[in-house]
Amino acid sequence: MDPLVGSTPRETLERVSASLGCSPTSAQVASYLDEHDELGHLREKFLVPKIADLPPSDLSLVDGSKECIYLVGNSLGLQPKMARIYVEEELDKWAKMGVHGHTEGSRPWAWAENNIEELMANVVGAKPEEVALMNGLTVNLHLLMLSFYNPTAARHKILLEDKAFPSDHYAVESQVRLRGFDPQESTLLLSPRAGEETLRTEDILQVIEKEGDSIALVMLSGVQYYTGQLFNLAAITEAGQRKGCYVGFDCAHAAGNAELKLHDWGVDFACWCSYKYLNSGAGGLAGAFIHEKHKDAIKPALLGWWGHDLKTRFQMNNELELQPGVSGFRLSNQPILLVCPLQASLEVFNMTSMQALRRKSHLLTGYLEYLIQHFYAEDPAQPHKPHVRIITPSDPRQRGCQLSLSFSVPITKVFQELEKRGVTCDMREPSVLRIAPVPLYNTFSDVHAFIETLGSALAASG
Repeated sequence: MDPLVGSTPRETLERVSASLGCSPTSAQVASYLDEHDELGHLREKFLVPKIADLPPSDLSLVDGSKECIYLVGNSLGLQPKMARIYVEEELDKWAKMGVHGHTEGSRPWAWAENNIEELMANVVGAKPEEVALMNGLTVNLHLLMLSFYNPTAARHKILLEDKAFPSDHYAVESQVRLRGFDPQESTLLLSPRAGEETLRTEDILQVIEKEGDSIALVMLSGVQYYTGQLFNLAAITEAGQRKGCYVGFDCAHAAGNAELKLHDWGVDFACWCSYKYLNSGAGGLAGAFIHEKHKDAIKPALLGWWGHDLKTRFQMNNELELQPGVSGFRLSNQPILLVCPLQASLEVFNMTSMQALRRKSHLLTGYLEYLIQHFYAEDPAQPHKPHVRIITPSDPRQRGCQLSLSFSVPITKVFQELEKRGVTCDMREPSVLRIAPVPLYNTFSDVHAFIETLGSALAASG
């Protein structure tokens, strides 16, 4: 029996527990699912911190020799084991070869990022020539908007979420001002309905249909960082383009998390960081996508020598031979020490597929949801008992691996008690903990242990 195929998470948990003769909430179920996890071996490709090495840990409460319960891949992914090896290879090459490292070795510095762009393209559902690895996310967002945001008196608005990630807001507002418009008039913000936490797809599409003639650019997240909502990128792209808008996405929380098909959906452009689900380390090399349909029509507003065709780049004749598509948006050579950890991670992704990772994620996050609802749902019979409300959509098609948990009690103390006990997650004011079981390296036992530890944390913070 393959527990990952053919049923809802609840049905799977009930079927497995019945076969084991135990409750669906038993640790035996988690152990069984781990034993039958076809992707379980991938965890061995990463370094999981020991509890004793985490600064907040209280070793009077927990065994410091154990691996922590790491559920914060939505913020920073784990280090691939090969990252250090690859970095040391390049440091060694620099020491021994000096300048010759630009063109020698398995990772020539002058085009090292090009060698892993096909791996990156596979993760985001793109053609290799539609992807460039360069800069940081916000830099790439600015470069892309400089070319795709061309406001006119009649069509000057940018559509984005009211609670988009702050850097997206800042970038959009500055681009609007740069073109001589007022952000108050030229940004159109999407908010959930009163009493709701997430945006309805039909409401997004309705705004595009109603306001589309005045919208120059639809610029949304792939996955909303606070709520964990996965937007319907295909439907949004189709609706925006039908009204004559360019459509782009910040895929920081979607790349390596959701199954993206940027090419097939016809997305105009996208960008993403690589240090969350793509495990490249803090400030890692970011990615950019421009659909091949724009490769000759859309040109970069800012130029650099790395946008010049590699075959003649080093002739230094100052006559630009601009590469087509996103490759022409490159400005300068990429830091080789940032290429290394990203390569290490993408090679792990290449050992499986986004389809397989999403199948596991469906069950892994569904298991977390099931246990939260079982143990921590609001109970009218116990009005003073702390309870948890999941604000992330319950439909697996509308979320990645993250669940955002809203607590009925102040969360700062709960968060601190979790950290003391070896749980690594993150807190977002006023009342949310973001919990992200990542299918590439998290286990079902991680989820079960988190639920047990949450009970202890709530008791200690009461």
